[in-house]
Amino acid sequence: MPFSICRAQAICRSCIRLSDLPPLDYLVLSHNHYDHLDARTIRAIQGKSDITVIVPLRLGNYFKKRGFSRVIEMDWWDRFEENDIQITALPSQHWSKRTPFDRNKTLWASFAFKHDATSIYFTGDTGYGPLFKEIGKLEGPFDYTLVGIGAYEPRAIMKAHHTTPEEAVKIAQDVKAKTIVGMHWGTVRLTDEPLFEPPGRFLQAATKEGYDPENIWIMSIGESRKLN
Repeated sequence: MPFSICRAQAICRSCIRLSDLPPLDYLVLSHNHYDHLDARTIRAIQGKSDITVIVPLRLGNYFKKRGFSRVIEMDWWDRFEENDIQITALPSQHWSKRTPFDRNKTLWASFAFKHDATSIYFTGDTGYGPLFKEIGKLEGPFDYTLVGIGAYEPRAIMKAHHTTPEEAVKIAQDVKAKTIVGMHWGTVRLTDEPLFEPPGRFLQAATKEGYDPENIWIMSIGESRKLN
């Protein structure tokens, strides 16, 4: 079961077609915001009976109503193990909402993935906070960490929910990441910073903190990379 990273956000609108994806074994969702959870995309996914869906608490029914039969809800620090894969739901500093009436009715999460000698940390959407040092202490180090580097302006509004590129590098340091992958930028305009500003700031910040160029990944839209 090979691991790879593909930069794909809001699949139904841009970047990659569902038909271009290989058969899916697992589908893991961080939270229910529309730029991460699109109903048309979920309905269009094929092979639902063969996919294990892993979601934060109280999001399971959304997927069951759309044809998935194996759906697992996880609280923070819950752990799922199967076929030599270990998936752990971890905290993040964010929120959830899809309608005017359901704010924070479902949980949000980050996730750690471990298989053989490979470990990956996916932050989901998050602001920066001390929780990442705890995650690094309890679950790190990680070979690869996917960190959000976009959607950070204006800071008065976004600081609690989205990291700047510099804060994203701090998260990578806190969780003891060897390779850092910038995500959550350049596909959907959400906030006030220039759309293509994040990768330059991310590269500069990571280089300043001592990361080698081969361990700073800024992927093109739709690009996939195999993991060691």
